[in-house]
Amino acid sequence: MSVADYAARNRLRIGGTAIALVLLAVLAALFDLPVADLLTVGMAERALRAATPIALAAIGGLYAEKSGVFNIGLEGFMIFGALAAAGAAWLSAGSGSVTQADLWVGVLAAVAVCTLLTAMFAVLTIRYEADQIVAGLAVWFLGLGFGPFTATVIWGGVSSPSLPNIDNLTVPVLAEIPVLGRLLFDASPLVLFTVLLTGVAWVVLYRTRYGYWVQAAGENPEALDTAGVDVNRVRYAAVVFSGAMAGLGGAVLSIGIGSGFTGTGVTMVDGRGWIAIVAYLFGNYNPLGAFGASLLFGATDMLQVQFQTVGISLPGSIVGLFPYVAVLVVLTLVGYTRVPSAVGEPYDTEE
Repeated sequence: MSVADYAARNRLRIGGTAIALVLLAVLAALFDLPVADLLTVGMAERALRAATPIALAAIGGLYAEKSGVFNIGLEGFMIFGALAAAGAAWLSAGSGSVTQADLWVGVLAAVAVCTLLTAMFAVLTIRYEADQIVAGLAVWFLGLGFGPFTATVIWGGVSSPSLPNIDNLTVPVLAEIPVLGRLLFDASPLVLFTVLLTGVAWVVLYRTRYGYWVQAAGENPEALDTAGVDVNRVRYAAVVFSGAMAGLGGAVLSIGIGSGFTGTGVTMVDGRGWIAIVAYLFGNYNPLGAFGASLLFGATDMLQVQFQTVGISLPGSIVGLFPYVAVLVVLTLVGYTRVPSAVGEPYDTEE
């Protein structure tokens, strides 16, 4: 899909976004907000970090839905990933302090655990034709209960002890590039991985045979089956990928940019899996659009820190609502998003 095609198909979405930006500019002028002080490289860096777990889950989720399976359990898989990453890193360290090697063991454990869990989810929804919404909600509820319970078994409380972050990837030569160097080459390697994954996911979806298979599995599975491609096998791969990415997103939250697993309330995932679904809907099932929407949510999430930096005093409870207000605004502006024709519909081969 070319840029011109994307613009033609998303006139309402692009127009609504432009209107929103104009309104923000008017509000900034009326209330004399220090826009130049708010829009800094530091703000962009924090927004990118906050957007990383959302973007990972969003890209995985859009692949699953493009193939015809609605993985509404992204929130639950992120919880499992966050717990698995923190738990595996802590157990790998044993009685010693947690090292960088232990943290990477945690990342691999999160992906492995969520891959296995998503494979089970895929079998239930694809082979046994379980209701995808019910199955996804079940994953979420299991995560809400199983996460704090397992944390209590491991650490004696619903949250883990404080854990270190994965060290930033610092490439001295590339880090000297203005703005971009600090954002990508002097940051967490998981941030750079997410940016690269976004580009690769777009290329695979729109420029490769497998990407065409994924789209056909969600739009016209009968035609794909007639061409000799196993529709359910394509769906299995897409759904398992979605769970692995959600698990990686959870790992980013707990040990990539966070300091351990938090099991209080709705856990440290705190609705990011649901926001990921909104992100890829707003992005019209395009990995680039989903990443852009994730960056918007990440920026609104980091406004509290930026407001404190420039001396704007607002109650934290109000600023903390900004990401969710952004979700409501996006849902209002998103207009009509055409979902894949066969999403949610089980497919039995004609053979």
